[in-house]
Parts: sequence; C-alpha cells; structure tokens
Amino acid sequence: MVGDGGMGRWPDLPEPRDLDLGGRRLSYRDFGSGRPVLALHGLFSEGRAFARLAAALAPRWRVIAPDQRGHGWSDPAPPYTREGFLGDIVALLDHLGIARLPIVGHSLGGANAYQLAARRPDRVSALVVADVGAVIEADLSFARAWPRRAATREQFLDGLGFLGPYLVDGVCEHPDGWGLSCRVEEALDTQQLLNGDHWADWLAVCCPTLLIAGSDSFVLSADHAAEMVAKLPRASLTVLPGGHFVHDDDEAGFAAAVRSFLDATAA
Repeated sequence: MVGDGGMGRWPDLPEPRDLDLGGRRLSYRDFGSGRPVLALHGLFSEGRAFARLAAALAPRWRVIAPDQRGHGWSDPAPPYTREGFLGDIVALLDHLGIARLPIVGHSLGGANAYQLAARRPDRVSALVVADVGAVIEADLSFARAWPRRAATREQFLDGLGFLGPYLVDGVCEHPDGWGLSCRVEEALDTQQLLNGDHWADWLAVCCPTLLIAGSDSFVLSADHAAEMVAKLPRASLTVLPGGHFVHDDDEAGFAAAVRSFLDATAA
C-alpha cells in the first residue's frame, strides 16, 4: 500500500503505528487522549473509518482503531479464523498496557467485539455492536466482479456500484493504481469463516451492551435485532435511519448514541 489519499475525509488522521506479532505487522491508529475505547471496522474497511467518530468523542475518549488482519496497513494473515482475530485484539491491548476497555465494532468488527466480550470478559467493560447479528449468513461472491485497480480513486469507487461511497475508507493507492487495501479473495474467506450461528457467544456477554441497527439494513433484520436484545440482560437497542453502514448513513446520530452510552457506562 502506497498511501491513504483523499485526506480531507479523515480529520486529524494520526499516522499508523505498527505492532510486530512474530514478524507480522498489525497496524493501528491512536486518536488523542482520554479514556481508551477500541474501535473495530467491518470487512473491506480499516481503522481510519473511525476518524470522524474519534473527533466526535474527543477529548473524553481516546479511540484506538486497528486495521484488522488482512486490512489496511496490517499484513495478510490467513487463515482468517475467529481465534486469529481475537488473538490480535488481545495482543494489541497487551502491547498498549490496557487491561480492560469498551469496544465499538461494526459488522465483522461487531462480531469480533461481542465474541471477545464473551470469551474474555476480563478485557471488555462495555460493548457497542453496530449492525451485525448473532446469526451471520452473507454471500459476498459478487465482490469478485469488482475492478482490481483503477487509474483514480473515483474511478475505482464507481466500479463498486452502490457500495462505493461506503467503502471509501478501505481504498488506497497502490503502485499500479487505486484499489482496496485488502485482497478480495481473503475478504471472502474471512466472511465464510464468520458465517454461522454465534448465539452462544452473544448470550455469554455479561457487560453493558448497546446494539445499533440501521432501519433499512440488509444485514440485520428488525426482528433479529429485537430478539438479540430481548435475550441478553443489560442490552439495549438503538435504531437509526440508514442501512448496514449506519455509522455513515447517520453519522451524527451514531456518534451521539455511542457517546451517550460510553459516558453512561463510565459513570
């Protein structure tokens, strides 16, 4: 990856920092000071997607946003198992000397967040899960038809169709043109290994939890979201106008909901 490009979309974007995991790079961005909160992006995205949320939460909250394995500036790391993603998160927290903190996660990141909270409750104090269910079944094979590279960022995003505006955070400049910062085939492998019934993990979460759903999401249905919250003590549901990328569709509403929840749990 050569560069981020289009820096105007990402206010006050800190330079990526690297953590060496046995010769494999895990990259992350650390936004400012305050109480730490971890932010986990979705598939085809990267940590800088939370730059605007970080600005909205400052100065009380310090957002730490890794590029999850195979995304952004982090190295590819197949196989993309649940254990692999969760191990990376714990390694990052250990590196930063953070014992326990709230986690915000969208889609893939949301599933990783609630699975970590279930399996390592000693590391997660509160949870915000954005538009992902306890049962995940997605077929992303359509991504194989996307262009691999384009001469400009705009041309590449046009080639992604209606998803272009939502995936801009995961697009960068390569030596041979503009494209995704992750490899499509590895992203599809990630999704395949994520698909399945994760009710056991969801129901094992014991910390305060906020589930945020998009009113028109094609990933998380209203019925499934309501069932998740009804079955989990200490969970609440916020529905915001928009689709699966609810943090983009209602950026202000999403930031307000996250800030209110984090402030309340911290108090």
